[in-house]
Amino acid sequence: MEPPLTPPTNGHTNDPPPPPPVEPAVSFDPEVFRSYLLALLPPLIGAAPAELDSLFDDEFNDRVTRFSSEGGGVIYVVKAKDEVEEEAVQTYSYQLTTQLTYHPSHLTTLALIKRGPTLDPMVPLATQLHFLNLFGGDETPYESLHAVVSCGVKPWFDAFVGSRGGGKNGGEGKMGIPMTKKKFAELELSLLHLQQNVEIPETNLTIHPVIQRAVEQAQVAGMRPNISHIPAKILNDSGFLNTLHGHVNSWIKAIQAVTKLSRDVNSGTASQEINFWLSLERALEGIEAQLRSEEVNMVMECLRNAKRFRATVSFVADTGLKDATDLVHKYNQLMKDFPLNELLSATDLDKVQESLVLIFGHINRKLRLSPYPIRRALPLVEAISRDFNDQLLRILTSHRLPYTPYETFDRLLAQTMNIFRTWDDLMKEFTNVAREVTKKRSERFIPIKVIPAHAKLQERTRYLRDWRKQHEQLAVMTGPTKGLGMGMEIGGGMDMEEEVKEAYEVVKRIDVLDVSVEGTEIWVAAENAYNERVSRVENQIIARLRDRLGTARNANEMFRVFSKFNALFVRPKIRGAIQEYQTQLIDSVKEDIKHLHDKFKTQYRYSEAYHMSQMRDLPPIAGAIIWARQIERQLLTYMKRVEDVLGKGWELYAEGQKLQSESSAFRKKLDTRPVFDAWLQDINRRNLGVDGRLFEIVRLRGTGGGGGGGAFAYQLAVNFDPQIITLFKEVRNLLWLGFQIPHSTTNMAKDAKRVYPRAVSLMETVRTYGQTLDLVERNGGIEWLVAEYRNEAQRMINKGMNIRWDYFVTQYDTGRYVTGSDGRDNRQMQFVREFASVISVLQDKTNNVIDLYKDILRSIEDLGTCSYTNEAFSELLSRIQAAIDRLNLEGYANLDHWVAEVDKSIEKILLQRLTQVIHVWCQEFDRTDDGDTRREALPLRDITNKRRGDKRIKEEKFLEANMTLKPLVHEIRIQNQVIFLDPPIEHARASWIHQLHQWLGVVCRLRRIQSSRYEIGLQMQGGTVSETTYTSLLTQLHKDSLERPFTLIEAKVQQLKDYVAKWLQFQSLWDLEAEYVFSRLGDSLAHWQQLLTEIKKARSTFDTSDTQKSFGVCVVDYEQVQARVNAKYDSWQKDILSRFGAKLGNAMKEMHAAILKARNDLEHHSIEGLVGGGGPGARRF
Repeated sequence: MEPPLTPPTNGHTNDPPPPPPVEPAVSFDPEVFRSYLLALLPPLIGAAPAELDSLFDDEFNDRVTRFSSEGGGVIYVVKAKDEVEEEAVQTYSYQLTTQLTYHPSHLTTLALIKRGPTLDPMVPLATQLHFLNLFGGDETPYESLHAVVSCGVKPWFDAFVGSRGGGKNGGEGKMGIPMTKKKFAELELSLLHLQQNVEIPETNLTIHPVIQRAVEQAQVAGMRPNISHIPAKILNDSGFLNTLHGHVNSWIKAIQAVTKLSRDVNSGTASQEINFWLSLERALEGIEAQLRSEEVNMVMECLRNAKRFRATVSFVADTGLKDATDLVHKYNQLMKDFPLNELLSATDLDKVQESLVLIFGHINRKLRLSPYPIRRALPLVEAISRDFNDQLLRILTSHRLPYTPYETFDRLLAQTMNIFRTWDDLMKEFTNVAREVTKKRSERFIPIKVIPAHAKLQERTRYLRDWRKQHEQLAVMTGPTKGLGMGMEIGGGMDMEEEVKEAYEVVKRIDVLDVSVEGTEIWVAAENAYNERVSRVENQIIARLRDRLGTARNANEMFRVFSKFNALFVRPKIRGAIQEYQTQLIDSVKEDIKHLHDKFKTQYRYSEAYHMSQMRDLPPIAGAIIWARQIERQLLTYMKRVEDVLGKGWELYAEGQKLQSESSAFRKKLDTRPVFDAWLQDINRRNLGVDGRLFEIVRLRGTGGGGGGGAFAYQLAVNFDPQIITLFKEVRNLLWLGFQIPHSTTNMAKDAKRVYPRAVSLMETVRTYGQTLDLVERNGGIEWLVAEYRNEAQRMINKGMNIRWDYFVTQYDTGRYVTGSDGRDNRQMQFVREFASVISVLQDKTNNVIDLYKDILRSIEDLGTCSYTNEAFSELLSRIQAAIDRLNLEGYANLDHWVAEVDKSIEKILLQRLTQVIHVWCQEFDRTDDGDTRREALPLRDITNKRRGDKRIKEEKFLEANMTLKPLVHEIRIQNQVIFLDPPIEHARASWIHQLHQWLGVVCRLRRIQSSRYEIGLQMQGGTVSETTYTSLLTQLHKDSLERPFTLIEAKVQQLKDYVAKWLQFQSLWDLEAEYVFSRLGDSLAHWQQLLTEIKKARSTFDTSDTQKSFGVCVVDYEQVQARVNAKYDSWQKDILSRFGAKLGNAMKEMHAAILKARNDLEHHSIEGLVGGGGPGARRF
């Protein structure tokens, strides 16, 4: 059973695509397809059912079966016009074919396209087939194909893409959609060009049959055709020759029809003008090819043979072919590769702008080469303007401008205005080129004027942009959260926001880009309706604005109000409402400008900005320009306030004119160009450059001495002018500021910038080197340690003396392009790094050794003030030795020599300490204690107040509890009636010398510092190589210093001997016999009295309450012998005293007897005789 016939429908439907075809269970029935065609073709191509019998021929079923099952996706139904008599009724025939051909008799071709690989008999054919009607006939198919592409395929593709929401920022770019759109536009444009081509008549030269046969015979024979191939009879036949002459004349007329062909450039499009000349060139080339054929040559040879020179001589001249060909070739220098298609196929505004640049670039370049007349070039440009206008309209209309958001609208129209400006700029350039070419060709003067077809569109877009801007400002001000907050309903129940929206709706419904007379009238009517509705809104805005200004507390608040609503001042009503507030605000602006004048008059160098610029590393010229521009920007801000107050066109007011003239004069003073020019002139005068040697030796006058002729000092410096550094900073900042720097100065600055890091590195390195040398000089004593690093630095300096700055510039330029330059890495660059590294090492080593040296000096100084103990000295020497070991580990040079010098300093300090301690020891040893025996120890006290003048403090500062002069105790004993001293005096001498050695040993036994504790070789040699202690210091002591303690010891021993000898004298108390003493004394009372006196005196030695005698550092204990000596002494004294008493009594008796006798004798003499007698006897009495 046949499936029901479906009504004929267009295959281009929005029905969903059919499901994937399933392999049919049964074969496709051709009758179904026959029924489908019978229903489809009559209404679609106007076929009568009776005429369709020719379609269903014997091969119909086979064709349909193959179409339904095979992979071929299309079959064609061709309607052809039958050939009939002129007066007969026209009939048509139909054919079903899979091979498409074109013939003028084909009126219509219907393409049936399968949507799947096979046809399913169970599914209606309407859902399985596309059909496309391709019209034919006598006319070309270009118009039909253009309609299919422009009205069908392209819009359908655009609608599909638009429905997916793709945009420029979406997925279109990834899917290649913009390129597809461009291809569609190019195809549409190509088909349009084919329609617009001016048909150049096809020229076919008539050839006589005799000539044709002769040429064919010669070609068959492989010979070059000539008149010998024509029979002589025919060759001399006048009829034959007349026929050939007639053919030549017809050729001339046919060729002249082409060579004299022209077109009016003022009509049509630019592409028609371009295609005309290109087609004409192809036609002329075809004619030339025919004229070079063998047939034409033989015709001319026949005529020349018959002396028919009139036809042959002037043939080329009569046709005008050569001149026409030359002219067309020259014209086509302009027409070939003309980039008009870039404009006609542009799909957006950017492409339009780019195409204009390409088109006019081509025209301006080729017009200088091609003789294409300027009088034709001007209409050609006007035609391009028409195409430009149409393309702009097409693009802008597609965006539906009134419905787009304002940001998009403003962006599109701003871009459009930019395109118009590009056109104007290009037109100026074209006009200059046209004038130049006209003058060069010496053509007759014509006004170089192009009337652009887009002028009205340009004016409309400009006006539309301003109008939309004003509307948007009004809409923003009346919005719910903007402006005056007037979204609410106000008096009369009018919602301002809604009122503005409704007013805009009136304009949205019209074509705003229609610049025709009717379109302009529609626009004016819509704009008037818009203004009527907006006028009510303006009245309400005026009321609110006056309220705001009336409640403003100061000028700044009024300025804010004016600035906020300044956009609305272009409306006359609103502008009239603020006139009364202008005077006071203008006065405020004048005062601000006056302060700005005062700021400028203080000068840049004395401003705070100058100091801030120095902190920000801004060079002086650039800083001054920035400062001036800041003032200028502030001035413009104040001028903007004037505009806020007076609105657009404020300079037309009397007050505005005055302010404008004053601000202009001030801006002239703020012009930074003179500053820049003066700087540039100074730079050129100085002739700066990056050249010369890397280092220089600077001679400085010595600072010592007061005279002017002092000695000179030499200092290493980097031979790099600081002005060069300032120059590249100036150039960098001035370029940022938009100044045009001369090429030479820029190159100089670039050179300076290239070497600037190296120069700064070298300057810093040299400065570090100088500071390090100053440190070495200020810290005398370390120069030996850093000598090796200093020598290395001097070797680098010596190496750098031969390097020039020129090498840095050239190496920097070539190093980026020369392959393998990294191996060199520029010896100069490497030198900078190595030099910085060497100086850095020198600085680090110097700082390190200075810190260690200061610690060592501090420790050495502490040796002179520390406690006089082995622990204190050893701790300080250990610190010194640790510092020396660290120096040794870090590899400092000349360490042996330096350590020897340090050791000498230590010896000097220790020698002083030895001298002082000997002096103190002598004082302590020589101190007497007045016989006080309570002293057990003499402490050595801390060293304090070293430089105080108190001698006693200086002597006591060495005394410590563990350094004592212990007093010796000697006991005088008696045993077996023998008195002796225990221990003997020699023990005291030995003990005191031992104690002296202990005091001296505190220093002398200290371990000397060594420089080679980390040297294996020295350790292996044995310890006798060098002295390890300070014992040798004793040999350096002054002779008196070392002799004095021993002298004191001997003196003390002698003193002790003397005292002990007195006790030993008492031994005689036991050894003497009394009779022997008495016999020695005899009867002399004087001897007896002297002896008693001496006994009494000697008794004081033992007859005391003390039991010992102190000699300072020695005590003699005589308690044991004191009582026995005293008893023995008493016994002796008693015996001697009794004997002395007896003898004294006898002597007294004798004296008494003698006195009595003498008295008696005197009493018997006369006094007178004794006195008065002058004799010797008397005088004797």
